[in-house]
Amino acid sequence: MDENICKQCHNISEDEVIEGLETNLQKGLDPDEAGRRLEKFGPNRIAVKKERGPLVRFLLQFHQPLIYILLVAAVVTAFLDEWVDSGVIMGVVLLNAAIGFIQESKALKALEALAKSMVTEATVIRGGEKKRMSAENLVPGDIVLLQSGDKAPADMRLIRIRDLKVDESALTGESIPVSKTLGTLEEDTVLGDRKNMTYASTLVTYGQGTGVVVATGKETEMGRISELISETEKLQTPLTKKIAHFSHVLLYVILSLAAVTVVIGIWQGQSTFDMFMASVALAVAAIPEGLPAVMSITLAIGVSRMARRRAIIRKLPAVETLGSTTVICSDKTGTLTENQMTVQEIWAAGETFKVTGSGYDPAGDILLDEEPVAASDHPALIETLRAGVLCNDSRIFEEEDQWKIQGDPTEGALLASGSKGGLWVEDVEHEHPRVDTIPFESELQYMATLHEDGREGGKLVFAKGSLERILERCDSLLDKEGGKGELNSEKILKIGDQMAASGLRVIAFAKKEMERGIKDLEHAHLDSGLVFLGLQGMIDPPRPEAIASVKACHTAGIRVKMITGDHAVTASAIARQIGITGSRKSSVRPKPAMTGKELAKASDEELVSVAEERSVFARVAPEQKLRLVKALQSRGQVVAMTGDGVNDAPALKRADIGISMGLTGTDAAKEASDMILTDDNFASIEAAVEEGRGVFDNLTKFIVYILPTNAGQGLVILTAILANTLLPILPVQALWINMTTAVLLGLMLSFEPKEPGIMNRPPREPDTPILTGTLIGRIIIIATLLLIGAFGLFQYELYIGASLEEARTTAVNVFIIGQTFYLFNCRSLTKSMFSLGVLSNPWIFVGSTIMITVQLLYTYTPLMNTLFSAAPIGLESWARIIAVGLVIYFVIGFEKWIRNIRIRRQEKLAGLREIKQSIDSLAEVLEEVRERMETIEKKSNRS
Repeated sequence: MDENICKQCHNISEDEVIEGLETNLQKGLDPDEAGRRLEKFGPNRIAVKKERGPLVRFLLQFHQPLIYILLVAAVVTAFLDEWVDSGVIMGVVLLNAAIGFIQESKALKALEALAKSMVTEATVIRGGEKKRMSAENLVPGDIVLLQSGDKAPADMRLIRIRDLKVDESALTGESIPVSKTLGTLEEDTVLGDRKNMTYASTLVTYGQGTGVVVATGKETEMGRISELISETEKLQTPLTKKIAHFSHVLLYVILSLAAVTVVIGIWQGQSTFDMFMASVALAVAAIPEGLPAVMSITLAIGVSRMARRRAIIRKLPAVETLGSTTVICSDKTGTLTENQMTVQEIWAAGETFKVTGSGYDPAGDILLDEEPVAASDHPALIETLRAGVLCNDSRIFEEEDQWKIQGDPTEGALLASGSKGGLWVEDVEHEHPRVDTIPFESELQYMATLHEDGREGGKLVFAKGSLERILERCDSLLDKEGGKGELNSEKILKIGDQMAASGLRVIAFAKKEMERGIKDLEHAHLDSGLVFLGLQGMIDPPRPEAIASVKACHTAGIRVKMITGDHAVTASAIARQIGITGSRKSSVRPKPAMTGKELAKASDEELVSVAEERSVFARVAPEQKLRLVKALQSRGQVVAMTGDGVNDAPALKRADIGISMGLTGTDAAKEASDMILTDDNFASIEAAVEEGRGVFDNLTKFIVYILPTNAGQGLVILTAILANTLLPILPVQALWINMTTAVLLGLMLSFEPKEPGIMNRPPREPDTPILTGTLIGRIIIIATLLLIGAFGLFQYELYIGASLEEARTTAVNVFIIGQTFYLFNCRSLTKSMFSLGVLSNPWIFVGSTIMITVQLLYTYTPLMNTLFSAAPIGLESWARIIAVGLVIYFVIGFEKWIRNIRIRRQEKLAGLREIKQSIDSLAEVLEEVRERMETIEKKSNRS
């Protein structure tokens, strides 16, 4: 057997395929030979990669730099018999691990979904007998019989067909079933155009066929996609990258400070025990223990908000990634379009009619010169509609307030357009009962039906099909009065080309009067003598909400690209209607759609520039989608990729955020994605991006809020060591401050509503750090104020005779109250809380009230005093603590005010520069006009 036959079998003859695979079309493979090939090639299934077990995934929760420090701190404190401190530290570590384990997404199951898709049965000819067997036992060379409803069990070259149509949408993205043909194709024919092949897991929707298996298991197109999925690296999200970088920087800073602490303390003559405790206190104080927990909860709140806007998040970091998105690569069918074919234009008797409405819903009008008309007043129009209704094997019906189709989408569109013209299926079929049918055959490119003509007492034939095949059988045209007129084939072909150029799928219609005694319709009856009726042009129209969403994305600085398996002309037309390549009224000619055949010839370097420049990619293969995503990412883009088919799974996995379709998506696509749209609507992506930006804003606010606590505590402890004095804060007290301020105060920022104009600003640059210079400066200011307040009041309390426990309680409360006041200034990084609305986030007040209540329990209950080495303090101490909090609030308010004045000044300067540039450009144009006028005047004078 020649195994090379399997590689490119679409571009050789059927006989060469049979001969190369050493099989027999009538008898199939000998069972013994089939057994040998099964041993050689293996079962016809896709191997599933084993994922990590739950124990390993739980242990990996501890694989974080900051957690290492806490674990060491817990061990050291336990070794020093500080069991309370050690227990609290370990409790925090275990809590974070538990939250991470619970929130972690399920392991990728895309390969399992692919494997399940290939588990089916097949009708095979083996040893001259027809038998039904598991598809797992198929081998190259097997002869397989296909019929409507079958799932193709392997990749096959077609040998015989009868009206065979196959739904390949899951593999190629083709929006309608593909009519299969025989014969040889060009070697570089892309996957979606290989009409002499069927591929594993595609569905036969109509007709029958016989094929020879050319590839099984991992060698099939499905198997190749599974390899792409398993080999595709899932990138870290921008948030996880930044948090990881932030954690490492913080790790080095904390370890360095702890080492400096020990060295300085020992140099000053303090005991090793005290220095270990001081370094542990410093480490515990500086680590934001609440960050992982609050980050997970903030993302979970974002998940809940997105679910209400029809976007289900499967993996938590995807929430934030949406806010960073710079490019959305969207599928066409069902995402940007209705996924329902709709007749939009009819040409009959020299007149062009527009059709309103969408999908299979019969609501809509037929317009002539923008005015509604009655189809019955236009004989050619009504007959064109009648032909579409009668020459039809499909049905449309209403279910749960939605119009659906049973049958071919093209025929469903014809039924809907007929209804808009007043022709309802039941009435028309009652008036013209069907007698016989010639089904659509891909070789002939037409379908015809024979009907009783109740009015005339004779018979009528209605035919529909490709314009060329119908037109060549016609010798006259139905004119405006309903009579026979002269047929101008060239003019009609030109009109058909114009309709096709606008992305419409054009169907031609004709009829012929037959004698009463005819009972059987034959092809010979259609060879000539038909009367041409008209054309109907249909398309899967864009969703109205998708048009608005694409515009909103462009306003937000997010580019939208269409990557589809559909034809280039259709894709370009839809892209222009939606606004991806400019509006329909734009005079600027957009760059044409790039096809999969062109992509295959482009090098990786060329593809990078092409991916940036072009907006529409059509007839693309799975690995080409993957290449496009990688090319965009190589330029630093944060890519969101949508898809619903198996062919989309590798690109969905590789993208920064993969978005699958909940209604039409395959299991493989859903399992490879980070987010699922419950309504398959692009508008939900735009809504999710808006929510994602809000989530990142709130995460940034939380980090800006929580870090001054850690930095301030670290500075307090470091200052105490440098001053060779007692520690104002113990390790267990530092943990108390960190966890309570994070959960009871900082977490409330997660409920902060999105700020106005969030979609009017460009996406963040991917390499921009979480904390800008301005925010770092703000953190330093707050940390310094907390240092002065806590260390100063600690020393003052000792000075006026307070106990060590009372002084430390005062220092702890400085951090708590100071952070409570600071919380109100963190509701926005640029605005005051009064401009946002004081009560727009009531959770801020709830958290603050609970925090103060809990802190009073900390200060005044004996149990808390014992656990945390605290003691009650007096009203004067509270007055001094509140004064520190007020200073913090007003200092940050003043800092924001100064900063906003500077920003407004810069904006004014930028505006003035733009005006100056416009004036300079206008001056250049006027100077050019003046020079041209002088030239014209000189020429006029000479003549």
